[in-house]
Amino acid sequence: MPNNRRDFLKASSMLAAAGLLSPDSLLASPLPEKKIRVLVWDETGEAQKQAYENFLGRCIADQLSAHPALAVNSATLDDPEQGIGTNALNNTDVLIWWGHIRHGEIPVAKGQEIAQRIASGALSFIGLHSAHWSVPFIEAMNEVTKRKTFTDYSLKKEDVEFIAPEVRKSLPKRTDRISPYTDVRKFPDESKKLQVYLPNCCFPDVANDGKPSTLTVQQKNHPIVKGLEPKLHLSKTEMYNEPFHVPEPNYVLLEECWDNGEWFRSGMLWQLGKGRVFYFRPGHETYPIFKEKWVMQLLTNAVLWMAESKNA
Repeated sequence: MPNNRRDFLKASSMLAAAGLLSPDSLLASPLPEKKIRVLVWDETGEAQKQAYENFLGRCIADQLSAHPALAVNSATLDDPEQGIGTNALNNTDVLIWWGHIRHGEIPVAKGQEIAQRIASGALSFIGLHSAHWSVPFIEAMNEVTKRKTFTDYSLKKEDVEFIAPEVRKSLPKRTDRISPYTDVRKFPDESKKLQVYLPNCCFPDVANDGKPSTLTVQQKNHPIVKGLEPKLHLSKTEMYNEPFHVPEPNYVLLEECWDNGEWFRSGMLWQLGKGRVFYFRPGHETYPIFKEKWVMQLLTNAVLWMAESKNA
């Protein structure tokens, strides 16, 4: 087995995902000098108890804790400092986030802090299902948009106006222009000014009817989906339907479809500066999706691989 942390993470992730490395053999192998520190953050809520006796976040944390390379903690919105104080974040390599109806209780400044930590390489972020409207995910997508704008256009900051969506309490209409998007104003002296409309981070259609879905792996060699079957199935899930108003991802790892023709890019990956953001769509909290073996395999793969951005 490799001796350094980065090679170990790659090897253990790929071998475990392929079913070639058992938990017992992992325990017998040299482990990284430092474990990957994972924080599973959960808004919690009584509805979760329909599928998770001790809440969804703790269910995920308990399963991840079985991996010898991971040191896993869980936190909730009702903890001191909402579970994401400076000390907690300083001791986190990968932050996994579940939120649903209490997004507005997280200060925008905290979301911006998390986005900057991602960009600096100090943190990677995994958003689950309704976390598409969580403050950290929105601020991370805003930052992706802003950085791409200044890469695509050689302009000064004062020549660019970033405009946030007016309302994030309702779904965008199917006829709305897909955000983020840019309007360019040109002047006779050949100068330009931009108006950049930031992403809504939502989609026009949702149905919580518990119908089954099929997910298809799009990048079979990517470490996050390594070892998964080409076609994956959920017997009950909430439906989201494209278009998803987010910046173009670096990779679409999973596409999900339903019998009525709806589809969604259900595993999306962005590089934000030196860090990584992964969005995994299936949910919501009343279905035992995070007790599915393949789902937890995917999350374990994601944690192992995403931690490399911090430790490379």
